[in-house]
Amino acid sequence: MLPNIHDKDYRVLDLVRQREIRDSMAYAVSQKLHVTENLISRLGLEKELVGHAGCVNCLEWNESGQILASASDDMNIILWDPFRYEKKLVLHTRHLGNIFSVKFMPKSNDRILVSGAGDGMVRVCDLTLPDPIFFCNCHIGRVKRLATATTVPFLFWSAGEDGFILQYDIRAPHNCKTSECNNVLVNLVNHLGRYAEGKCISVNPKRPELIAVGANDAYVRMYDRRMIKLSQVPIISSPHSHMTRGNVCTCVAGGGDPDRNVPLDCAQYFIAGHLHSRQHNSNRSLTTTYLTFSADGNELLVNMGGEQIYLFDINNPKNFRTSFGYSSNMYLGDLGKYYKEKNAEDITDLSKRNVKTLPPHVEELKRQANKSFEQQKYTLAINLYNKAISYCPTAAVLFANRAAAYMKRTWDGDIYAALKDCQTTLLLDPGHVKAQFRMARCLFDLHQSVEADVEITDFEERFPDYASNSACKALKMDIKEAIDSGRDKDMRQSMTPISRYECEWRYKTIDYKLRFCGHCNTTTDIKEANFFGNNGQYIVAGSDDGSFFIWDRNTTNIIRVLRGDERIVNCLQPHPSTCLLATSGIDPVVRLWSPLPEDGSVNEREIQNLEDAASANQIRMNSDPFEVMLMNMGYRFPVQQAELNEDGDDNQDQSFVQPFNCRQS
Repeated sequence: MLPNIHDKDYRVLDLVRQREIRDSMAYAVSQKLHVTENLISRLGLEKELVGHAGCVNCLEWNESGQILASASDDMNIILWDPFRYEKKLVLHTRHLGNIFSVKFMPKSNDRILVSGAGDGMVRVCDLTLPDPIFFCNCHIGRVKRLATATTVPFLFWSAGEDGFILQYDIRAPHNCKTSECNNVLVNLVNHLGRYAEGKCISVNPKRPELIAVGANDAYVRMYDRRMIKLSQVPIISSPHSHMTRGNVCTCVAGGGDPDRNVPLDCAQYFIAGHLHSRQHNSNRSLTTTYLTFSADGNELLVNMGGEQIYLFDINNPKNFRTSFGYSSNMYLGDLGKYYKEKNAEDITDLSKRNVKTLPPHVEELKRQANKSFEQQKYTLAINLYNKAISYCPTAAVLFANRAAAYMKRTWDGDIYAALKDCQTTLLLDPGHVKAQFRMARCLFDLHQSVEADVEITDFEERFPDYASNSACKALKMDIKEAIDSGRDKDMRQSMTPISRYECEWRYKTIDYKLRFCGHCNTTTDIKEANFFGNNGQYIVAGSDDGSFFIWDRNTTNIIRVLRGDERIVNCLQPHPSTCLLATSGIDPVVRLWSPLPEDGSVNEREIQNLEDAASANQIRMNSDPFEVMLMNMGYRFPVQQAELNEDGDDNQDQSFVQPFNCRQS
């Protein structure tokens, strides 16, 4: 008997089967299948698909969502019928290393599969034929990711740890050893240096000429491939030369493209502003482990290994451009530069948008946030301010209060987020005393002492009554000491030579639009983050603690945490049209997640305390390997809290943020 579509106690997979059987009910069923807040709140484990003999490193839905492909360390690809929980096919790929990526070639009726693996090989298989129809071993490093584009069904791309981004055309014969093999789209080694690695790649679904690339650094690269001339893999005759990496010439590493095949104006770089100066001066490496464009092609979601998850706007760079480049001494964020350079008339227009009297429901959220701040529950306070700002995005007081909470919490990126909030506050309320002082404090904490000195001097000139404040004097002394010692200047030096074009691209980077915190991404370099929902209204990502997180895209707040693996969740691939999620990780199984019935039963996979889970992951990300081992064994460390110095409400308290001790690394 078919389930009643008006009954709340249904499973998504039942509805999918029903949609296939009863076409007349298709519309009503499809409405039930959309990802909604109610369905997200009921998401639970539907089924475990057992069949692999090793870690499952990648998942891929076909275009219709009727087939799920998974690939593993066992070097096999399995095609699943996810609605009957059955294997449709087990493909023994003949790869000699762990498979890290698998893709369906578009418009091939799910007949042609592409795979890339740790053996450096890319294989294309027609499932109706016994042998591969395309084979490439141009990569001499592990192939980490493949990318396809629905509108260009004959092309695909790969990113390898040799630094090569390769382009393939399955219509043309391919021979890796001939001089006619021109398939290098970008050679990262030429620009980043000999240790450059390609980690991930994605093609814009609406503008397939735009290709985003992640590497083993904090920069995210986007290229317009129409402007690039394909080149050869550079081979030299002597593989024993000290100037080689494998059999690829690195004698020009960091010197730029010898043939200038990648023009200067074909690339746009993105980075979270505070990571410009951190990447060469941290015990924790930064690597882009995954990136993907939104369905409308306007945004780029990036999972930054060793850091947080960031969302970039690729069409409106002027609002988010960072100014602190490879060798510049400018502000970290464009909002600060914008504030400095905007004329008085424009500032006046912006200040007219400042909402001084909040609507009752927003005022209540602010009251709750202030109370949480007083209780030193800074994450809760930030979540409440996030909600309030989503309702009232032009209220200076909300940004100012949230900045104070960020400065107290001090998670990775919080100080920079506070700086951005202070700048927004000043755009809306140019006379805001605390915001300008906090901006100087944030710049100092971000090791931008020269900029902090400019800011504190400007503060004293604009607000002379506060120049004698003890906090102001103490900050000035700290800034002067940092400048005199040259501490911050040393932190900006690059450890490896990079090309002139690379310098220019880094100088013109675009800052992030939104940030999502709470997961931990330090152990594996294939950890994904994806949009979830027909409008990308949720963000999902796995974590080193064996959980996966779901964030509300609008507020950036965590709304669910579920246990997805015994150790690490790496892959999360939402179904293309229903509220169904496939995940995998270190366990040799694929897990399917869908809304559970509303029958009152307990979801044993749900993590109840979201704040504790997020806080523990921040400690995990900043712990030494021995502490991480203890955490994996079940030990927990107390979360450090900064000393309370103010109530967080700028309408009530005009005191400054006093100097506080940052989290120890």
